[in-house]
Amino acid sequence: MQENNIELTILMPCLNEAETLAACITKAKAYLAGSGVRGEVLVADNGSTDGSQQIAVSLGARVENVSRRGYGAALLGGIHAAKGKYIIMGDSDDSYDFSTLDNYMDKLREGYDLVVGNRFKGGIAPGSMPFLHRYLGNPILSLIGRVFFKLPLGDFHCGLRGFRAQAIRELGLRTTGMEFASEMIVRAGIAGIPIAETPTTLRPDGRSRPPHLRTWRDGWRHLKFLLVYSPKWLFLLPGICFLAIGMALTLSLSTGAYQIPGGPALDLNTFIVGCFLSILGAQAIGFGLLARRYAAIVGILPMGRRSQWLHKFANTDNVMLLALALLIVGVGIFSWAVQAWASVHFGQLETSLAPRAVIGGFSLIVLSVQTAFQAFIIGLMDIPLIAGTTNE
Repeated sequence: MQENNIELTILMPCLNEAETLAACITKAKAYLAGSGVRGEVLVADNGSTDGSQQIAVSLGARVENVSRRGYGAALLGGIHAAKGKYIIMGDSDDSYDFSTLDNYMDKLREGYDLVVGNRFKGGIAPGSMPFLHRYLGNPILSLIGRVFFKLPLGDFHCGLRGFRAQAIRELGLRTTGMEFASEMIVRAGIAGIPIAETPTTLRPDGRSRPPHLRTWRDGWRHLKFLLVYSPKWLFLLPGICFLAIGMALTLSLSTGAYQIPGGPALDLNTFIVGCFLSILGAQAIGFGLLARRYAAIVGILPMGRRSQWLHKFANTDNVMLLALALLIVGVGIFSWAVQAWASVHFGQLETSLAPRAVIGGFSLIVLSVQTAFQAFIIGLMDIPLIAGTTNE
């Protein structure tokens, strides 16, 4: 069979799957024979010691040895070694049915570059997905993915998915663990490639040992990845909320206490909370701007219109001017408080404005120092860009 005639590579990552690998390869071979699709079965072996490689070869599958450990690493090695125009990947634990792949091929031939299975629509057999995964982990992580990245997918973590090989290679995927499944979808969505969803089934895997997946560890890795790729949701929006609440409290209590009708009085303690929330919010917003800038510089996230505006105006000089303005206002308010205290020979103050001025003024000084530090971090991030421009 000529390599350029191979339309489909059925890719299976493998680490000690001797119990189930033969069944998966047999079903995949049956699909290729029955559908007339020119294809190959490729096993990306991640260091099996139970004879999985020999089983694969004996059944006519091609084996790609991937020395770097990890689910994502095995798949990346297989994706780069695949000969097919399209790749359909799936776990080699016999939980997915490789004998019925027509719905994936139909979508791929229609022009979709990524086709993701949806187990919730296709059917989840009893005992095939742990309770926490089915009713908590997968729904919540998929919801986060839909909200953060505006992708209409109901099952972000289905392991059976198909894609045009070159389109996924060009994404430059990097993760080596279980979060690879999230990275593929997120990076594809960011790149704007056509994505489709198709129902698929899931049944209990055929292994007698526990799966490689670890609920809390791998769930956290998926969540961490989603958050890292969305500075807006991780930093900016929480920061804006904290800053808005903090500023509302500090401004409303800057001249005195506020009596809630039928409730407690909000006074100095609440004012202090408002100051802390303002500092926290401003710091989170600063982190968000830095993260978004870094993501654009290294190519993780595209440089959109708003990002270009931020990149142009949120530079070291402008941010330092903001820091200087905060410092001047903070020092001015703080100095007024010290002068008021000195006017009574540093004795007992009868007004409640002075403590508020001390706390508020010092909070602005802290904010100014933090902002100045962030300004210099922006400068450090811009060094490669400046150097690259100079060398052109």
